[in-house]
Amino acid sequence: MNTVHKAKLLQKRRWRIRKKVSGTAARPRLSLRFSGKNIYAQAVDDEAAKTLVFLSSLDAELRKKKLGANIAGAKVLGTAFAEKAKAAGLTSVVFDRSGARYHGKVKVFADAAREAGLVF
Repeated sequence: MNTVHKAKLLQKRRWRIRKKVSGTAARPRLSLRFSGKNIYAQAVDDEAAKTLVFLSSLDAELRKKKLGANIAGAKVLGTAFAEKAKAAGLTSVVFDRSGARYHGKVKVFADAAREAGLVF
């Protein structure tokens, strides 16, 4: 399977998920994305087309911990994201895994965010 075909399949999965998952002001969409080196998470209000909370492994405090896009980094970022979201007044979100399977890094991030008090 070549990379162009894989990218098209990933985009199809993203679109299929986004048809079903939409964020509101009361319950924003928690969009999670992994690159080769970093992790990006944001809470989005799709009705107002606004990002409410954003956090990535490139954040100054998280960068000191030398996190990567691995399971350990996902756990730390999940906890930090939940704390930042709670500080912004968010308690409940809808999870958007951006086409990734719900296992490994994605599952660890979600579990860490739940343990820190975010409701999915």
